[in-house]
Amino acid sequence: MYRFLLTPRWWGINVFVLLAIPFCVFMGSWQLSRFEGRVQDHRAATEQAASDRHQTARPLESALPVDKATSGRRVTASGHYGKQLLVPGRQLDGKNGFYVLTLLRTGSGTSLPVVRGWLPGRADPAKAPAPPSGEVTVTGALQASETPGDNGVSAAGGLPSGQTAAISSASLVNLVPDKLYDAWVTLDKADAGMKAVPATAPDGTGLDLKAFQNLGYTGEWFVFAGFVVFMWFRLVRREVEAARDAALGLAVEEAPAPVVSG
Repeated sequence: MYRFLLTPRWWGINVFVLLAIPFCVFMGSWQLSRFEGRVQDHRAATEQAASDRHQTARPLESALPVDKATSGRRVTASGHYGKQLLVPGRQLDGKNGFYVLTLLRTGSGTSLPVVRGWLPGRADPAKAPAPPSGEVTVTGALQASETPGDNGVSAAGGLPSGQTAAISSASLVNLVPDKLYDAWVTLDKADAGMKAVPATAPDGTGLDLKAFQNLGYTGEWFVFAGFVVFMWFRLVRREVEAARDAALGLAVEEAPAPVVSG
């Protein structure tokens, strides 16, 4: 009854099934591990952010360059405030507003972008408080340069003078003559009536769209594996039924085509 499974045609089908199922299971397991890794990174980043808020601030230079381990750490830096820019289109507590970003010229001659706070409404230089004069020491959470498209960062161009869409050294270098750190700081306590901007988790550690895409791909690969098994059993059952019908003389023979004389 099942001798057909040894025919060359069925050998090809069987080999395909034997290769496809482990491949689908492997890919599904790999995507699941990617999702679990992102969950673990998110948990670790959340725990780190909570502990960083209570840690003693370190000198800026000791936490550079910014990576997953140093992002969110409290750092301190001293210098003189210089050029001020606005970062429009930023939300806080469900409200639209803008960041007030001021460059801090440090003793090394390199400027550190500092988010001094957030204000509601449209970005307006008249609303932004002027930075303190003289030498200041700032303390806040260290952050990596933003990438347009991540964490709600706008990629819009053509902003008015004095505004930037992303807090990134690659963007700011076109707006200011300063030598810049490839990082920025959001103050623990905002200046002059503004709201402090909370630190964000580093890229790749949040439960974002990519994480749930991994979870979706996991389900798809396991569904593919189940579909391969289902189709194999269905083909075997059809072959068995055809052989049984033929043995019982129930197979329907096709009638020969009529011959048309010329």
